[in-house]
Amino acid sequence: MLAVNVHLYNFSQVVANFSATWCGPCRTVAPVYRELSEKYRSLIFLTIDVDDLMDFCLSWDISATPTFFFLKDGQQLDKLIGANRPELEKKIVTLAGSNMPSSN
Repeated sequence: MLAVNVHLYNFSQVVANFSATWCGPCRTVAPVYRELSEKYRSLIFLTIDVDDLMDFCLSWDISATPTFFFLKDGQQLDKLIGANRPELEKKIVTLAGSNMPSSN
């Protein structure tokens, strides 16, 4: 569990996918998630198996799978519950864009 916490909090931008091997929607969205992880290499993509890390998942209040968290500098920016490809991609694009310096 410590290793997962380190990844979630020590990297600038993280997409965390709370998933399960028995979950149909999780299996459906897995290739999409993998494709997006290859496209947006500036982000850290993690998959957390809810059955392997139950206590950790409870601490994140996971009530359904898949659940995606979008984190920047250890802070949650957004959350998506379900295997909605357009929303998942939209939120990843937004997170990737948050890496750009603001123009002031």
